[in-house]
Amino acid sequence: MGNRLVKPKHLRQTDRHVANLAIGCAANHKFLMDPCLGISVINGQADVLCSKILELEKELKRKDQELQDSQSHVAELQEQLAMQTKVIAELTKELQSKCTQLNKLQDVVSTQGEHSLQPSPLKVSASRRRGAKEGVSAEPTTRLYDLSRKAMFSLEKATVRKDSSEKKLITDALNRNQFLKRLEPHQTRDMVECMYERTFQQGSYIIRQGEPGNHIFVLKEGSLEVFQQNKLLSSIPVWTAFGELAILYNCTRTASVKAITNVKTWALDREVFQNIMRVTAQTRQEQYRNFLRSVSLLKNLPEDKLTKIIDCLEVEYYNKGDYVIREGEEGNTFFIIAKGKVIVTQSTADHSQPQLIKNLHKGDYFGEKALISDDVRSANVIADEYNVECLVIDRETFNQTVGTYEELQTYLEGYVADLAQADEKRHAKGRSFCGQLTKEVSLEMIELKEKVAQFPPSPFKNLEVVTTLGVGGFGRVELVKVKNENMAFAMKCIKKKHVVDTKQQEHIYSEKKILEQICSPFIVKLYRTFKDNKYVYMLLEACLGGELWSLLRDRGSFDEFTTKFCVGCVTEAFDYLHHIGIIYRDLKPENLILDAEGYIKLVDFGFAKKIGSGQKTWTFCGTPEYVAPEVILSKGHDFSVDFWSLGILVYELLTGRH
Repeated sequence: MGNRLVKPKHLRQTDRHVANLAIGCAANHKFLMDPCLGISVINGQADVLCSKILELEKELKRKDQELQDSQSHVAELQEQLAMQTKVIAELTKELQSKCTQLNKLQDVVSTQGEHSLQPSPLKVSASRRRGAKEGVSAEPTTRLYDLSRKAMFSLEKATVRKDSSEKKLITDALNRNQFLKRLEPHQTRDMVECMYERTFQQGSYIIRQGEPGNHIFVLKEGSLEVFQQNKLLSSIPVWTAFGELAILYNCTRTASVKAITNVKTWALDREVFQNIMRVTAQTRQEQYRNFLRSVSLLKNLPEDKLTKIIDCLEVEYYNKGDYVIREGEEGNTFFIIAKGKVIVTQSTADHSQPQLIKNLHKGDYFGEKALISDDVRSANVIADEYNVECLVIDRETFNQTVGTYEELQTYLEGYVADLAQADEKRHAKGRSFCGQLTKEVSLEMIELKEKVAQFPPSPFKNLEVVTTLGVGGFGRVELVKVKNENMAFAMKCIKKKHVVDTKQQEHIYSEKKILEQICSPFIVKLYRTFKDNKYVYMLLEACLGGELWSLLRDRGSFDEFTTKFCVGCVTEAFDYLHHIGIIYRDLKPENLILDAEGYIKLVDFGFAKKIGSGQKTWTFCGTPEYVAPEVILSKGHDFSVDFWSLGILVYELLTGRH
């Protein structure tokens, strides 16, 4: 034993490992040498795997079904939530409407109690005017009624310093806005110059839903979110313009904008925006008028004709080398150079190429013969600078706007021969629709005015309330009668507080002055005004046929014959107003009432204004659905906006849609 060799421990471990390998190899050899045994083992393993796969597939289908059921349930819940949200919004709106109406009716009751009058025997339905359209104005003002005293706008004083990079970012933001991108470049530039910085703390509201708005904003820094009825709608990216509707007119915000972080914005007030638009348009109008006055063919036209031509002028742009007109071509277009320089060339017998005749600059014109008849161009006119601007009008537009040249010549002969007589004829023509009826209306009105002029300052000493005809945001309209006499009137009671809160003093004053001078069978008559501590009262003609709006709402729409009759009455009213220089600006079914004989009369002259012939006004006012494009774009407007609204009225009467 002492001679036996003892192996080290690590060598003994190696021997055991080799032995194990040998045993394993033997087993494998046996497995390979016995095919039946190998196949059975494989089949067994495959069965186990198939069983597992089937179980997993069943589990997957079960999970898919559970997921589909969950998704369907979520969709149902979302639909229920949306319906409930809609119902809540409708109920909230209806509740607000009823609260407002209740306040108005309580005010009616309290005021009638003050005058010791019996309450109206008829209850006014809270939903009577639901859906009625309301007029808006961008000219709420506390200034004196004398418009000449308004301070002149100074762009220099309104300018706020900014670096060039910020100006570009603000400009890009305005140009991405769907409305503002339509402005002219110099108008956008002036807006950018006048915008000033406003900061808001986290959690504060930049805009609140339901509150009146007066600013447009461009987000400079921070995070903003938009809510409607406390529901998140979206977020506002940096360098985005928002709130632009408020710079057009005095409207309430339709959504809220909340600061999620501390926020910096650039802001612009409505008054500044309106002044920029007005100054730009007035400057352009005056420039175009001076251009037209320099044209011998047009210089003797009256202001209203010139204004119509100015409104029809289009601007065309040419780059250097572009042909404005070509020699030998037929043309029917007249051009005035508004910017840049052009050259005039003409073919001659002595030269193969057209020769330079002269240069034309800003204010020069060519092609005026085309306004009279077909004109074969006798020369080439070529732009000699980049970005040449030409004012253009074609013969067809000219003829439709102011008449043919022959008609103008005939018109001018009479106009120059006896201006006063022609003016009298035009006014007589405007009154011809009334004939004997106008005289009868005038006599009746004079008699009634003389009678009510003897009433004491407090109207309710001689008048008693019969019933409430209508209730609105301004106050209410009462049917009143002279005590102990069979003589009825409509008393429009306007709350002073509402007038002051909405800064509409100027419009109320204007309505009074205009109605005092009007005498037409198609316009409601004003007999006298009163006032006390709470109200301004207008004693008006009583038209008991009701509102056209209520009739349209009940019927849905009118047939063609009825629509023609309604439009005919309105046209007569407009013809009368325009001939005495008054623009109406608030046509809609809500402002048309029927008298006892079924004729349509125009009421509510809060937005009416007296303007001179050929002049424009710049106030954004009217009912949005009826507002003409030139009002929205602040280009200045005249009597033509009334006929735009007349077209909208025709559509609404025939279809019932607005």
